[in-house]
Amino acid sequence: MITRGKLAKATGTKIETIRFYEKIGLLAPPERTAGNYRAYGQDDVDRLSFVRRARDLGFSLDQVRTLLDLADDRSRSCCAVDEIARTQLKAVEEKIADLLALKRELSNLIEQCDQGTIADCRIIGALAPAEV
Repeated sequence: MITRGKLAKATGTKIETIRFYEKIGLLAPPERTAGNYRAYGQDDVDRLSFVRRARDLGFSLDQVRTLLDLADDRSRSCCAVDEIARTQLKAVEEKIADLLALKRELSNLIEQCDQGTIADCRIIGALAPAEV
């Protein structure tokens, strides 16, 4: 059994995040020692590591909850897991497309800069609200 601090260190998770995950039910409330200290076991380390990795991949808390539920029943088909992953992949691809469009727009603004005065700056002009 380990303390919350050691659980945090073992999984690279902040203590506040562990408390939050316990509060919303992603992690079960920990067992208590005779001295009333929280005590976590290897299952808690594994579960929190799973949650952390899923969050690192961008899955929402609801998706993580569903993935945990699915992972708890090892005999089920993984079609539902695949669908969640495909949905996340599509979201990532959309974010990449948005970021690439943003990159193009910023590059175009920078290319238009002739290093003159602020009064003639294309970047400032693009950021300023349009005249009504």
